[in-house]
Amino acid sequence: MTQTDYCIIGGGIVGLATAYQLLQRQPGASLVLLEAADTLATHQTGHNSGVIHSGIYYAPDSLKARFSKAGAQQTKDFCAEHGISYEEPGKLLVATSELELERLKQLEERAAIHGLACERLDQAELVGREPNIAGLGALFIPSTGIVDYPAVARKLAELVIAAGGEVVTGARVTGIREDTDAVHVQTAAASYSARRLVACAGLQSDRLAELAGVDIDVQIIPFRGEYFELPANMNTYVKHLIYPVPDPTLPFLGVHLTPTVQGTITVGPNAVLGLAREGYPKFSVNVRDVARYVKFPGLWQVARANAGTAVREVRNSLFKSSYLKECQKYAPGLKVTDLLPYEAGIRAQAVRRDGTLIHDFLLAETDRMIHVLNAPSPAATAALPIGDHLADKAILAA
Repeated sequence: MTQTDYCIIGGGIVGLATAYQLLQRQPGASLVLLEAADTLATHQTGHNSGVIHSGIYYAPDSLKARFSKAGAQQTKDFCAEHGISYEEPGKLLVATSELELERLKQLEERAAIHGLACERLDQAELVGREPNIAGLGALFIPSTGIVDYPAVARKLAELVIAAGGEVVTGARVTGIREDTDAVHVQTAAASYSARRLVACAGLQSDRLAELAGVDIDVQIIPFRGEYFELPANMNTYVKHLIYPVPDPTLPFLGVHLTPTVQGTITVGPNAVLGLAREGYPKFSVNVRDVARYVKFPGLWQVARANAGTAVREVRNSLFKSSYLKECQKYAPGLKVTDLLPYEAGIRAQAVRRDGTLIHDFLLAETDRMIHVLNAPSPAATAALPIGDHLADKAILAA
């Protein structure tokens, strides 16, 4: 059995940032990071829009707001220090109805609370900046950026290894047992005994907590986000990130147009119930995953409360023409033939048994373990301050 000070479960950007921050805070500590997949950043880190979020959406008293604003700057600083390409095109939140104009005003007020620079644009100013975009008005947030998060994750892994940490891929955890002196972790190939464990398991976070004997009242419901990509001859179709004004009752931000650091433009995502936590091809099904959540009362509460939205999202998933209409609300010139295939993402959404969607970050803690049960967007943006927060908790518990 390998003895170590810290064991991190999860090789996504949050787990890697936690390992990095621990070794920054405690040079010389022993640490092992275990990732079930054969490569790092395989799931949510490698299947998102690549946006460095400003934090404008989030309630002022939330961890999301706190970590997102700090994380945006820390991510940019980290990239500048380590030669990782990022850009700052800014985001336009486009209102296409009177209701959305009112919501835009509320977001502008929230930006002021957060101390975020923004600029209100009328219809003519919007068209002047983005001739291919239509709306009644928009809010411009200049600090929103874009980056390749898997590249950030790879650099974090390099730094963890350089600081003496061990990163093990293909190491699916099969057992976790906590006693008064240590947490014992079993994989198919090895056993570890750690003074502290931090689980950042994303799509499998509820299962890891239950495996460790932690009593939780949430379950991960996978929401599949389907993307498209515009043709190469449309790579200059927009200069900024183009987002709809979100519905504040839902945790999703809506279908958006996003330039990438690779020079392309992605479209998406929508949000439909996933039939597999880690199945990215369309119509992927994992019977174990489905059987788990159909027995969970929280799913049916969510379904009842959001039936209309669910029907619309399923329709958009099945019919590209319906998906296109979501984009044409603010980009009327787009055609069905402009939507080219692109790999989907799967969001790990924690839901309580009573059907409450967890909007903020959520932790479960014992004497020697911290389990990250919910780390939704903007977790990639916020990874460095989240990692620092988790490191602080782990060290203080020592």
